[in-house]
Amino acid sequence: MSKLLLFAGTTEGRELAEFLDRNGVACEICVATEYGEQLLDMTSSLHEIHAGRLTQEEMVRLMKKSGITHVVDATHPYATEVTQNIREACETAGCRYLRLLREESANVVRYADASCVFVDSVQEAVEYLSHTEGNILAATGSKELEKYTQLPDYRERVFARVLSTPEAAASAAALGFQGRNLICMQGPFDEELNCALLRQVNARYLVTKESGKAGGFPEKARAAKRAGAQLVVVGRPQQEAGYSATEIRRILCEEWQITPKQSVSLIGIGMGNPDNMTVEARRACEEADVLIGAPRMLESVWNLAAPKVPAYLPEEIRMYLKTHPEYERAVILLSGDVGFYSGARKLLDQLKEYPVKVYCGISSVVYLCARLRCSWEDAFLASIHGRSQNLVGAVRTHRKVFALVGKQESFRQMCRDLLDYGLGQVLLHVGCRLSYEDERILSGSPEQLLQEAPGDLAAVLIENPEVEKVVTHGVADEAFLRSQVPMTKSEIRSISLSKLQLEEDSVVYDIGAGTGSVSVEAALQAWAGKVYAVEKKPEATELIRQNSRRFGTANLEVVEGIAPQALEGLPAPTHAFVGGSSGNLREILELLLKKNPCVRVVLNAITLETVAETLQCLRELPVRQEDIAVVSVGKARKAGQLHMMMGQNPVYIISFAGSGEIAESKAEFEEAQKTDAKEQKR
Repeated sequence: MSKLLLFAGTTEGRELAEFLDRNGVACEICVATEYGEQLLDMTSSLHEIHAGRLTQEEMVRLMKKSGITHVVDATHPYATEVTQNIREACETAGCRYLRLLREESANVVRYADASCVFVDSVQEAVEYLSHTEGNILAATGSKELEKYTQLPDYRERVFARVLSTPEAAASAAALGFQGRNLICMQGPFDEELNCALLRQVNARYLVTKESGKAGGFPEKARAAKRAGAQLVVVGRPQQEAGYSATEIRRILCEEWQITPKQSVSLIGIGMGNPDNMTVEARRACEEADVLIGAPRMLESVWNLAAPKVPAYLPEEIRMYLKTHPEYERAVILLSGDVGFYSGARKLLDQLKEYPVKVYCGISSVVYLCARLRCSWEDAFLASIHGRSQNLVGAVRTHRKVFALVGKQESFRQMCRDLLDYGLGQVLLHVGCRLSYEDERILSGSPEQLLQEAPGDLAAVLIENPEVEKVVTHGVADEAFLRSQVPMTKSEIRSISLSKLQLEEDSVVYDIGAGTGSVSVEAALQAWAGKVYAVEKKPEATELIRQNSRRFGTANLEVVEGIAPQALEGLPAPTHAFVGGSSGNLREILELLLKKNPCVRVVLNAITLETVAETLQCLRELPVRQEDIAVVSVGKARKAGQLHMMMGQNPVYIISFAGSGEIAESKAEFEEAQKTDAKEQKR
């Protein structure tokens, strides 16, 4: 049976001991002092703790007596003699030796001013300081203090920071460090405290070992920069072979079959600049065992020591967490705010088995509007970044629209669409690389900005002073381009659209679309949906395109062909209008019901033969809510000074819905949409 001995003389060692304690793994723990024992936050009595320094022979006896099979050496990276003793003791006792290596701070110079001085030892640091003037804060430990006494005026210049133990204080005092020149505190310290101490002693130099994140090196380096003190960095001893703290945990999880209780935090990091992150989000990142996110997200936490995993697909992240139980606190980084076109929703669906905490961030809409000094509560929020949305329709009906654009080509296409659909008068405010040092905000019309290069991180606020306020159908016939193509007249069109009962995100087929009058009005109502105008005549399809541009219906797509064949590759409809069937009425209705068993259909007929065929279909197909109305419309025409009423052909308006059960039909409809989307991608 495996048994573990842990030398826990560092922050990483204490954290590993507490990890084992939380997961019920018994082990023996060695610390150098009773003070080190007091720092251990252990909640169970599973562990035997040995306080005091051991010789190599004493280590061997302890290993053999306790039946130790694995030894983790988590002593300080500068304690080379202790490490050598532990390694040789393991060889003698036949134990597996696992050296826990403190992770180095990623690129030391990034933490400090480029003028910081690097030396190989404290002795070399003292030799460098002997040619300087000004106070020195020595944070290299009590064992190294004697070297500073070589400085002629060390009693005045050197301020020693040591552990708050009687031994450390007595040793420092014996060398002449006492009173205001002796600071006894237990680290690591945060940036603010380091900065305050440097300013308190008026230090021009801070001498520190490169102790990594766990040893508080980043905080010391940033504090020195703020306080105007030069950093003198004592490099580590020669590189050792070993494992990171994370790798050690993974080895122990496999050996002892540990399954830790993992928690997950979803964090909105804001625009990307680390200064945008909230305080609680930053704290969660600092306490994380692993940081997961797209590469750009990970750049905002480059200075944190936790492992960084480039991943953003929900399934991929879930699988990674399941296969890496050593990470108890996982953080997933998301751009902007977690509630604004974020991947958080899909992640929450994937991570239901984990306790998840969500941290909000600053969204691009909030940030850009703040830069423009305007409100955003009255803006319509949209996104064409990796998704399809009828942005033209939103701009046409709203005074203010905010849109996430993303790729540069998407921005240019948006400008072209606004121009093509008659919205060249709108004003665009384009935020480029918001929050970064090279942030830009451009303003102008779609034509003026068409050739601009906002990059791939663009957000846009669009202002339209000439919004369309009419919300009902009823466009005059004269407003459409018609030529000799048949058109459903205004009154019949209004009744038919009312019978369709469209919603703003409906997916509509207009079969036998003619001039596209029904398609256009349907697209105006279902502005957040999609309308497919199916027409077999080339002259008519061109008229439909012209009318679509005339009315600004970017969500209208022309499909040239004969139904039902032309409908095969289209997404499943929620609604369908049949204005002409070319003799294929039954086949068309069967396909509509197959694509969506609950589809709502409105059919116009002017011949009794079509009415008879429709009634036969209603008897034989699975439909409900049948409604049949015959409408005769008379329109006034001038005859000299008089008005005469001229009758139009009576039209049968027949409406019905598929009879599929609501729950079943909804599931079938959603499944059909997924299948259609896959087929379209192919």
